[in-house]
Amino acid sequence: MNLLIAVIIGFILDLILGDPQWLPHPVRFMGWMISKGESFLRKLLPGTPKGEFLGGMVLTILVTSVSLAVPFTVLYFAARLSPVLEVVISSIFCYQILATKCLKTESMRVYYQLKNGDLPNARKYLSWIVGRDTENLTEDGITKAAVETVAENTSDGVVAPLIFLVIGGAPLGFFYKAVNTLDSMIGYKNEKYLYFGRFAAMLDDVMNFIPAIFSAYAMILASFLNRLDFVNAFRIYKRDRRNHSSPNSARTEAVCAGALRVQLAGDAYYFGKLVKKPTIGDNIRNIEIDDIPRANRLMYTTAVISAVVLSLLRLIILIV
Repeated sequence: MNLLIAVIIGFILDLILGDPQWLPHPVRFMGWMISKGESFLRKLLPGTPKGEFLGGMVLTILVTSVSLAVPFTVLYFAARLSPVLEVVISSIFCYQILATKCLKTESMRVYYQLKNGDLPNARKYLSWIVGRDTENLTEDGITKAAVETVAENTSDGVVAPLIFLVIGGAPLGFFYKAVNTLDSMIGYKNEKYLYFGRFAAMLDDVMNFIPAIFSAYAMILASFLNRLDFVNAFRIYKRDRRNHSSPNSARTEAVCAGALRVQLAGDAYYFGKLVKKPTIGDNIRNIEIDDIPRANRLMYTTAVISAVVLSLLRLIILIV
């Protein structure tokens, strides 16, 4: 029960506070570990495919182990001192794992620049939240990228962490967050990370498979509650949910595209190179900048639905 209380408090804190820049964040420490560990392991191991794969696997094991062990140890000793202290610290940990308001804040920063007609600043703020090249994107390209990142991260930034928090509390939540951060930093299929990031990318795919499906169906229900085209959302999900190199990323993107009745994804530039990608959704209408707040409302509703359903499931398990 203490675990569930901490998750609920953490979820509410995330909705209210988001991620203030002045507040130290564990993900930044994870990023530092990944960066330093990569540099060390690349020097230590041969630059062959096997050597790079081994280095990436060792890095993944080390980062995830530390990310699991630190909160587990802190909470273990906090519980021995006081159950209340354990709940307080666990709530703060849960809050730091979730990214609902942060995702909205960052995407809406892009939206406000577009509203003001400031494409250079819109591209700059967009580059903070997407992996693609942004310097030559048009207004439609910027809008589409912002909607896509809100849709995709609804799963791996909000719903998936919630699932792991409800199952195993903050330690398992931090373990998931470490895997997700590793994938975002080294999980690219380019020359530099094709082998070094492969293990982290595979682990991320495995851990996100069920959460991505859960997220998609929660978003379809959210589409209905937001009076969007939930029938088309379900249709596009069934048709386009595999239109991505990742087995998970297209699922919530497909629902969002169907609900908004727009076309997402397609070709994009990464590190100066054009990457051919299939489209997701039908171009029933042209995308517009107001689709960014619409995608955020969809994400918030999905988050609340997920929190309620997962909390009820946890309660049922506790009672039974």
